[in-house]
Amino acid sequence: MDAIEKELSSRKDEIKKELELLFKANMKITNWDVPEANDNEAAKILVDIIQEALDEIKQDIKNGNYNNF
Repeated sequence: MDAIEKELSSRKDEIKKELELLFKANMKITNWDVPEANDNEAAKILVDIIQEALDEIKQDIKNGNYNNF
């Protein structure tokens, strides 16, 4: 395992927890803004939004946008 893999592996749980916190915070905001919202439907839409953002980041990586980060 190289240095990058070791570093990110050591923070894997933290990264996953931060993503979960982002998801839960947005679910709470949705419930505040639309109290009658179907939580399961809101969760599916939110996951789609997060996935779209991840896909955009993946494309940016392919385009070399993080080569000099």
